Amino acid sequence: MANIRWTVVTGASSGIGAELARVFSGIGHNVILVARRRDKLDALAEELRRRDGGIIEVMEADLSDQKAPRALFDAISEKGIEVHTLVNNAGYGLGGEFAELPLDDQLRMMHVNMTALTQMCHLFLPAMIARGRGGIINVSSLAGFLAGPRMAVYYASKAYVLSLSEALHEEVKKHGVTVTALCPGATESEFGERADVNDTKLFSGRRMPSEAVARIGVEGYRAGHAIVVPGAMNRLKAQITRLMPRFATRRVAASLNKKR
Repeated sequence: MANIRWTVVTGASSGIGAELARVFSGIGHNVILVARRRDKLDALAEELRRRDGGIIEVMEADLSDQKAPRALFDAISEKGIEVHTLVNNAGYGLGGEFAELPLDDQLRMMHVNMTALTQMCHLFLPAMIARGRGGIINVSSLAGFLAGPRMAVYYASKAYVLSLSEALHEEVKKHGVTVTALCPGATESEFGERADVNDTKLFSGRRMPSEAVARIGVEGYRAGHAIVVPGAMNRLKAQITRLMPRFATRRVAASLNKKR
């Protein structure tokens, strides 16, 4: 299996994760689908096998479990699979005031969005560096460019992912390895429902299709970009947040995250 390109996609059961799996399968990669919902992974795996003819593995895992990243890495290694691309897409948000949301829920989200992602990077990067090829897509968010009242911990977690990815990009590019932060804006997915933000100003407007986010993300990664912001309007917003005073950007975010 050493000469075959394998891609691991976490959070692959729906939304951007499922679409990223479709894109990589479509360009000839064998894909390992990882998520909690086995039924959805099995359905996607069958779809990809029929459509593209590649090898699709399904691995059920809950990345809120501290032992899950190592168990996943070990299971892949035991199969003799050399991972060319790791896609850290697993993650979610919580809408609401920081002091009112249960602390345990917020800590669990921090673990999935940041700690598990960091563990996965640390487990898979050394072999990529040794081989001098491959890389990682870390799914951050447009939220990573600013503070986000009413989704404070989620925005902070995505700022961490963006910062970590940029730093790793600089560290590993000399080895022929790419680390890309994919930073979508509001997207058509299950995110809004799970985060309970579908009735906010941000999510009640136009959303970008998940398939477009995935396609642009993979194109940017393959081109060696450190940061990919899908959509011209989202790229403009990212630039504006860097030019505006921070007191202004956080007030705008608070307004957008407020329930209608």
